[in-house]
Amino acid sequence: MTTTAPPDEVRIRPAGVPGDLGWVVMEHGRMYADEYGWDITFEALVAQIMADFGRDPQRAGQAGWIADVNGERAGCIFCVPGDEPGTAQLRTLLVTPAARGRGVGGQLIEHCADFARAAGFRRLTLWTNDVLVSARRLYEEAGFTLTEEDRHHSFGQDLVGQRWSLRL
Repeated sequence: MTTTAPPDEVRIRPAGVPGDLGWVVMEHGRMYADEYGWDITFEALVAQIMADFGRDPQRAGQAGWIADVNGERAGCIFCVPGDEPGTAQLRTLLVTPAARGRGVGGQLIEHCADFARAAGFRRLTLWTNDVLVSARRLYEEAGFTLTEEDRHHSFGQDLVGQRWSLRL
């Protein structure tokens, strides 16, 4: 007799459960070291982003989401006001290896864009690096366009930084 496993339950919920911000920092540090060889300075950058968010989680124009798959944290994304009026910034998209291929990344980006639109932003921007091929593919599928590239040395690596933009 053949049995099939029940489908995965994917739930996108607001960030805010104790441990969420620490998990975001830890997973980014661990995954980017394992997958790309990035050093602890990347984890420190994510820690700063989470500290800024956590200091005022109800700040206007900012929100975060955690993807739970079968009750376990499996992804995240945050939206914060950008540097220019009318612009929001997508931050810290991550999907764990075990949760990839289930549409989690696309759902997180959709939540972020929907929030930015509802909050009155006219544009959503992000900064990433060209080595993050899967994430870049998700951004393209969501309608983002590449606006700028620059070479830099960060996180112990020579990288090509990219800025992407989505008109809301």
